[in-house]
Parts: sequence; C-alpha cells; structure tokens
Amino acid sequence: MRTVLVTGCFNVLHPGHLRLLRFAKECGDKLVVGVEGDLIAGLSAHIPEKLRLEGVLANNYVDSAFIFNDSISELLLRIRPDIVVKGKEHENKKNLEIKPLEKYGGKLIFSSGESIFSSIDLLRKEFHTVNTDSIDLPMEYLSRHGIEIKYLIQLIKIFSTLKVCIIGDLIVDEYITCQSLGMSQEDPTIVVTPIDKTRFIGGAAIVASHAAAMGATTDFLSVVGDDEVANYANNYLKINGLKSVLLTDASRPTTLKQRYRSKGKTLLRVSHLHQNSISDELKELIYKYVSDNIKSYDLIVFSDFNYGCLPQDLVDRIIKLAKDNDIFLAADSQSSSQFGDIGRFKGVNLATPTEHEARISLKNNDDGLVVLADKLSQLINNKHTLLKIGEEGLLIHVGGTKGDSWMTDRIPALNTSPKDVSGAGDSLLIVSAMSMALGANIWESAVLGSLAAAIQVGRVGNTPIDASELLVKLSK
Repeated sequence: MRTVLVTGCFNVLHPGHLRLLRFAKECGDKLVVGVEGDLIAGLSAHIPEKLRLEGVLANNYVDSAFIFNDSISELLLRIRPDIVVKGKEHENKKNLEIKPLEKYGGKLIFSSGESIFSSIDLLRKEFHTVNTDSIDLPMEYLSRHGIEIKYLIQLIKIFSTLKVCIIGDLIVDEYITCQSLGMSQEDPTIVVTPIDKTRFIGGAAIVASHAAAMGATTDFLSVVGDDEVANYANNYLKINGLKSVLLTDASRPTTLKQRYRSKGKTLLRVSHLHQNSISDELKELIYKYVSDNIKSYDLIVFSDFNYGCLPQDLVDRIIKLAKDNDIFLAADSQSSSQFGDIGRFKGVNLATPTEHEARISLKNNDDGLVVLADKLSQLINNKHTLLKIGEEGLLIHVGGTKGDSWMTDRIPALNTSPKDVSGAGDSLLIVSAMSMALGANIWESAVLGSLAAAIQVGRVGNTPIDASELLVKLSK
C-alpha cells in the first residue's frame, strides 16, 4: 500500500487545498495529512490546531491526519511515506523533504491538481440537498376522503411499533460525476473524465432502509456476491441499524448500477448483475429465517427487481406462510430495464406496479387505466392496487375478485420540480404498506406513500427518508 503525505497549516480548506488533496489521493492508496501544530506554525496559524485538524479530517479525500511539531526531516524519517505531494509553487524553491526522502527511496511530487476539482463540493451538494418547497399536499383529495392531517401525523408517529420483513434484490447505485471534455475527433463520441463517485444503497435494501428510518424494527433478507460491493452494503446496513441477512453466492456479483452524470444529467447507465435464480440451498435458508420469525412480523414486503432473489416457489411458500399467520403482504416487481411480472405475487394485500409493469403482466396494451388496474387486481386476487403513472401521479384502485364492487381515485404528482425519479416507487411502496399494516385505509396510505415519493424525487440518489421529513411537511 502506497502512502502519500501532504503537510501544511490549513487555516481554511480553500479550493486550492481541495485540488491538491484530490491529486495527492490519486497518487497512492492512502492519503495522510500532517497539520502543523501551533508551536511550529507560529503566526501562520490563525485558528487553534485542533480546529484546523478537524477541518482536514472532515475532507473525504483524507484517510488520516495528525498534528506535528517536529521538523519535516524528522517527520518523514519517522513515518516514511512513499510519496510527498507539495504545491506547484514550491517546485523551484528549496525543499527540505528531498534529503530524507532520498535516504529511504521516497518520492517528491509537485502539483496543484486540475482546476475542475475545485467544484467537487458543489457537485456533491446535488446528492445531499432536498427542496420540499415544490411539494404540495392534495387538499381536494384529502377533503374528498375525509382525511385529517392530524391523523396522518399520529400514524407516522406509531410506525416505530411495527416489525417489518423486507425480502428482495439488493442493489448498490453508484453515481459517477464527470467533467465533459468535448467530442472525440476519431468518432462521434462524447468524451468525459470522472471526477467524483458517490454510492447509495438501492433496490430492496433502500426499501428496508426507509422502513428502519421510519422507526420500524426491520429485517432485511437478500443475496450478494463475494466482493467489495457486498462489503460496502453490509457496512452501510449495520451503520443504519438494520438486521440484515445477506447470504453470499460467490458465483454472482453484488448488483451494481452505475450512472455517469455531467451537469445534473445522466449520460449513461452501466449495470453489473446476474439474473439467474438463486440455488435451492439459499431459498431454503431464506424460507427458514422467515418461518422462524413469522410470529413477530406485522408486515412482509417483496421488493422484486428480477435478479433472481425471489424465485416463484419461494414467493408462493412465503405468501402461504404469511396468510396462515395473518401477516399483511405487499409487493412490487420492477420492469424498467428487465422483464418482471407483478402478477406472480398472487394473494398479496397491496401491489404497487407502474402502468408499464401492469401492461407487461397482463399482456394488455389496449385498455384504459381503470380497467387495467381492475384486471390486475383480479389476476393477483388482491384488494388494493396503487398504479404508478409517472408524472401524472398515482391511480388508486380498490377492488378484488370478479364481481366485487370497485372504486378508483387519483393523486397527482406532489413534487412539481423532481430532481431524480429513481427510488420514488420504493418509498411509495414501504410507506403505504406500513400505513395499511397499522390499520389505515387505502386512501390514507396512498397519500402518505405519495408524500414520501415526492420527498424522495426532490434529491439525487437514494437516501432513506426519515419520519421527521414527513412530519415536517405535514405540519406545514
């Protein structure tokens, strides 16, 4: 492992520092920063050494940092970094680092990095800022169904009483921010250079993360590969308080979906995945875990991305088990870039397909939305269907087997300025299902799910929605 050292006073981390640290990080495997202590910094230090150290440690490029008060020669001979990086302005000056580096074979490199790196922190704000000002509650809908805001707030506050089990495909979403370099002269291809990478947990894992962030006790079951992406997912889930059972299948990679973005737009998506069904051994392990814990569950959710984690025989067995124990069931089967079938989750209480997914399942491109939703309810033999219709919002269908009376209503898209629609369906699914598991009716559950989706699309990347975000919006 190559260690890179950068030293300095670091009163304030300005863009020049960010460029230098970014460059230094790319020179080796581990970036270590030495912050000059008050003793040797003297009048150059305008801020106490502990605060300057905290500022450096807060930077994502830095692996470790420390305060030093000895000479640069003593420091280098003590920690023996492979590479020392200094700013370009020092290249033609006397550099005390040269002699100690020569003694053990270290290298001195000068660079200030490239100018594009100065905007990294601004680029990252895209992933962490949420604008809820563009979200409007559907007041006419609330009035039409006699829904009181006060009741919705009370409902959210008791999400923490639920015990939830989420089963499905784990996905890691990776957003790679790029700087555009222009058009290739060799062929008509856009050329970019990656300058930053941000990861989010996705798929069924974000559904489970939403549930945990809402306060519910959450079990999450999935299958991963034996790789670095699985390690990232495992660590993330532990930090966020989920009880996760991630079964390892060394023959498949952990699903990784990469999005290459520039100036707020996605240029390309690349998916690393395996779509074959899991082995009989893994199916039995998942079923046994659910069976052993079934008495404690209030809600089981199938979050299916059609990457093999939910074979039909396993789904059928778990549905029967849940029905025998009177557990509320919800399901979603996504078919955005792959084939899926929401119709295979027969007997669930709540289904949340998109119009496209419903038409695929029914092989029906002709009927209107209401007829489509009714036919899907008959196929699944469920009572409630939330049909997602993109920018037009949500169609709510209440019905069941043939001959039953049915009703429909619609909630418009609540966020008029979405930033990233990825993950909207996941948040709708879990919040609506949790509401119904607590006894809320479909109209109340649908509006809470729609509000969660509106918050989710107000930011880039999948970040768990906290119950407080819903409460704040409802309180306003």
